[in-house]
Amino acid sequence: MYLYDFYFGHYIIMKTTLRAYSRLTREALLLLGKQIRLARKRRRMSEHDLAARVGIARSTLQLIEKGNPSVAIGLVLETATLAGVSLFAPEATSLAPQLVRIDDKLTLMPGSIRKPRHEVNDDF
Repeated sequence: MYLYDFYFGHYIIMKTTLRAYSRLTREALLLLGKQIRLARKRRRMSEHDLAARVGIARSTLQLIEKGNPSVAIGLVLETATLAGVSLFAPEATSLAPQLVRIDDKLTLMPGSIRKPRHEVNDDF
């Protein structure tokens, strides 16, 4: 990737690092993207219409529907919601009950998890 430096008046080569995602993550993104595309088409919405409703560019919607992992998760979930894709529970209008259950479980878990400073020698 190249970036133009206006101060010095030349291009700078930017080092980009590629992130490796597991197969399951890639498949989940692709599945959600296809579910969004199917829901959009069932509602007879064009890419432009849904993108405008979400407040994103049409090209970003295309990335979401292709399962691109670089799109912000909030945009993906908002797009899915506005397209009519069920997230986490069928016909859910609120996830508050599930949030309460998760909060109850998190309360029972330790506040922080640290690596032990030294390995316990329990070999007698």
